[in-house]
Amino acid sequence: MTAVVIAYITVMSTCLFIAMGYDKTQAKKGKWRMEEATLHILAFCGGAIGGVLAMYLFRHKTRKNAFAFGFPLLAAIQTFIIVTLL
Repeated sequence: MTAVVIAYITVMSTCLFIAMGYDKTQAKKGKWRMEEATLHILAFCGGAIGGVLAMYLFRHKTRKNAFAFGFPLLAAIQTFIIVTLL
């Protein structure tokens, strides 16, 4: 069970990391972007750790409060779940 949860969070974090990188690339090009709701759903569904990493690595969505405070909070909760399971 523990390995499944950790694998799930890892996969979701990777998905959100890639999505944030793609959205940043699209923003630079002035092209179609992902909806913010999609990024929030991915974070809520287990990808917040990857979202926080991407947010600061790509410098993307750092000025929006919902991202700047919400993603780290969700990441802390998800990290707590992982640590508790270990």
